[in-house]
Amino acid sequence: MNNKTPLSNLLNTPIKALCITLSLSWLSACSSVNVPANIVAEDSASTNNNNIQSSIVSFENTHKTPYEASVFHTYFYGETIGTKDTIVGLAVIEANNEIHPPHQHAEEEYLYIVEGSGEWTLNGVKTPAKKGDVLYVAPWDVHGIFNTGKVPMKFFITRASSKGVEIKAPVAKSTTAKK
Repeated sequence: MNNKTPLSNLLNTPIKALCITLSLSWLSACSSVNVPANIVAEDSASTNNNNIQSSIVSFENTHKTPYEASVFHTYFYGETIGTKDTIVGLAVIEANNEIHPPHQHAEEEYLYIVEGSGEWTLNGVKTPAKKGDVLYVAPWDVHGIFNTGKVPMKFFITRASSKGVEIKAPVAKSTTAKK
């Protein structure tokens, strides 16, 4: 009797999608790693019913948040088994606009341009952005996107923090010299 479960079976939750999007693709190479069955039982027992549950959300059923010249469609928001402050969504930005100015936060984030073109801002550097591009943002990096095109821009976003890793805000460097 084999009492071990492949790691890929443990990731049969919304965290699976986040793991993939959070550049943990190395997990697929580890799919043959065996984990004792008692670990699965402990993890299952500690699952919080308030966590995001495995589900499929259609575009029509997203929560829509309108902004001045854009709308944000939220597919998932909350906590998963391994993450907190999780959001998965799609932004639609009208031509010559942004959803908000460049900003920063503690969560890691990925943005993928589905349609349109524009300009990324990453830590003060502006770079052209086009369909198929992906931006990864480390905690506290200043980032944003502006639609410079003539048609609406759509980008997919996933953002989360690990429940096991505390991300502290960077300490501001002093601008005064020591005497």
